[in-house]
This record gives sequence, structure tokens and C-alpha cells, in this order.
Amino acid sequence: MTTSPLQPPFTPETAALKVQAAEDAWNSRDPDRVVLAYTPDSEWRNRTEFLQGREQIRAFLRRKWDRELDYRLKKELWGFRENRMAVRFEYEFHDAAGQWWRAYGNEMWEFAPSGLMQRRFASINDLAITEDDRRLR
Repeated sequence: MTTSPLQPPFTPETAALKVQAAEDAWNSRDPDRVVLAYTPDSEWRNRTEFLQGREQIRAFLRRKWDRELDYRLKKELWGFRENRMAVRFEYEFHDAAGQWWRAYGNEMWEFAPSGLMQRRFASINDLAITEDDRRLR
């Protein structure tokens, strides 16, 4: 994929569609699908990891979903301007020991003219929860 059908500058409608498309892709837990939304040289910061390019992103996502079991994500558009978006999210998963977690965070996205994401910066916090506390199923 070299372009996205949703390209900047975004409108309220296309920004919401872009966020929903990202949520759907991440909930697929398919790294090969997810990386197609990013430019080949995309720059990421995820917690304390700094990644460059699709191959590093793909490897990161494989590691992530190998340890974050039954992962489920919800994203919400917080704001946008031209080729940038602010998104809040939360996701839930359990680890191999059966402990459930909820992660909260914010992402800053910047898109290339093609509509592919060229920069993603994520800040994330984790909270241990019980299975009964889950909100995302």
C-alpha cells in the first residue's frame, strides 16, 4: 500500500473514519495488516521504544501480541488539524499468568500527503484489573 483513501487535510468525518480504521486494524492483531497504514520509514515512539520503519514496527507488534493475550482496543479522536491527530485510547489484555491489564494513553499522529502515518508518538500507562473489571470485550 502506498496511499490511503483517507488523506489530509482531514475533515471531522474523515478524521473519525481514520481513527476507526486504526482501531479495526489493531484489533485484528495482524502486524502485516497494521503496518500497511504507516509509511515505509515511519517514526514511532511507544513507551520507551523508538522504532523506525515498517520492519521494526512489525517486529514490535508481533512481540506485543505474543505477550498481550486477548487484546481489545478502543480509540477516540481527541482533535485534529490538517495532517495531524490527537487520539486517546484504552486497551485490555491478560498476560501469560492470567493477570488482566487496562492500558490508557494518548497518541499523536502525523500523516504524509499519501494518507499513511509517518509519525506516531504514544504515551501509555497500565493498570492491573480483575477480569470482572473489564470494559472491552
